[in-house]
Amino acid sequence: MNYNWNWSIFFDLSPEGTGTYADMLLSGLVWTIVTALCAWIIAFAVGSVIGVMRTLPNRAAQAFGNGYVEVFRNIPLLVQMFLWFFVLPELLPQDWGTWLKQLPDAPFYTAVVCLGFFTASRVAEQVRAGIQSLPRGQRMAGTALGLTTGQTYRYVLLPNAYRIILPPLTSEFLNNLKNTSVALTIGLLELTARARSMQEFSFQVFEAFTAATILYIIINLVVVTAAGFLERKVAIPGAR
Repeated sequence: MNYNWNWSIFFDLSPEGTGTYADMLLSGLVWTIVTALCAWIIAFAVGSVIGVMRTLPNRAAQAFGNGYVEVFRNIPLLVQMFLWFFVLPELLPQDWGTWLKQLPDAPFYTAVVCLGFFTASRVAEQVRAGIQSLPRGQRMAGTALGLTTGQTYRYVLLPNAYRIILPPLTSEFLNNLKNTSVALTIGLLELTARARSMQEFSFQVFEAFTAATILYIIINLVVVTAAGFLERKVAIPGAR
């Protein structure tokens, strides 16, 4: 293969004039992490609510929760990203649509909302499975103690369910982190977009995407290590 390797390219000034190519990639990494964290806050909060609704003894709540999961889980993320960014402003009243289009960092906010609601559908499924995996006696014990339905979920069911589903939640967070790369299609300059810009400017495609791959692996290993420590910390004594 006739390819000129140049690993020192990372220390060359980028055409953007704001630093080196390494600085460009690190800037993209920051946007990736911030986008993933903000989207996860939405996903965890909304997913927990939807997951609980799917286990309530209320048909309307179950129907709403099931409908949410089926809609957001079955539409490809790329399509959802385009719907949020290109279609939604056109469906809103003109003043609101114009405001959304002119919003500073609009790709960032759109990516956060889109990833948040998309990942929430997957978190909801994990929460539902975690609650339903608990013995029925736990729910009945809450009722016997005089707890309301909300108190039973808050103090009895959810704390135990979250312990059970921590490993799959970690996987969902990692998926959420990697899914930020889809946001490059709407102009978010995250890590993959920055690597792509680097290879277009310098024509060093292997170096650019090798560096991006290493950065993704490092951040994923950090998350897995932290999740493993948290899992051991919150484990129920005698459960293993």
